Amino acid sequence: MMITDTHTHLYSEAFDDDRKAMIERAISQNVSRFFIPAIDSTYTDAMLRLEADFPEHIFLMMGLHPTSVKENYKKELLHVEEMLSKHHFYAIGEIGIDLYWDTSTLEIQKEAFKYQIQLAKQYDLPIVIHCRDAFDEIFEILEMVKDDKLFGIFHCFTGTIEQAHQAISYNMKLGIGGVATFKNGKIDQFLKAIDLKHIVLETDSPYLAPKPYRGKRNESAYIIKVLEKLAEIYSVSEEKIAEITTENSKEIFGI
Repeated sequence: MMITDTHTHLYSEAFDDDRKAMIERAISQNVSRFFIPAIDSTYTDAMLRLEADFPEHIFLMMGLHPTSVKENYKKELLHVEEMLSKHHFYAIGEIGIDLYWDTSTLEIQKEAFKYQIQLAKQYDLPIVIHCRDAFDEIFEILEMVKDDKLFGIFHCFTGTIEQAHQAISYNMKLGIGGVATFKNGKIDQFLKAIDLKHIVLETDSPYLAPKPYRGKRNESAYIIKVLEKLAEIYSVSEEKIAEITTENSKEIFGI
């Protein structure tokens, strides 16, 4: 059984004391593919070191996270462009709009999001979308830019079934993580109505740990709990969930 974590911040400071052991713990449980989203230029070196240390398991993305879209965002976008020109990445991400922390940057968040979607199309790469309190704003932009070159993952999907279908209509897979295990997560109530071909697994570690680890540091090995929950929801084996979601990740990332 091969399990793919399509979204994990393994370079996070939360893992500074035990990063190698934590990654090896996941690999020992068949979690052998880790896709690493970018945040901003301050993490690039750590991401590249991670790739060098685990070249068979680590697959990097490049992009500017919406919460890092500040006054210097154009300089940060230049860094994204520069990195894309000299290193191979598997997606543009995570990118999008976050109105939970700061609504005052909405316009430049939109600009950065649209710009990075164009970069993804230029490099024939998927996008990995961060959306928090911003479904309408995200969908408005996706509607503007939709075409055959637009595809990717709606990371940490926590919307309604209607929003799920709308995201899928833009050639997006739904990234399902620890929220599916929460009593108040809500998505578990309708997920079975979404074909498994549209689903990928993720942890977003060190954030959003699934039950029974909720509130603690998340790590990629805990994706097993998400796998178990989806096997229960879809009434299929854990092996089948792992197989289908890994194939879906290969379809998106090309590896």
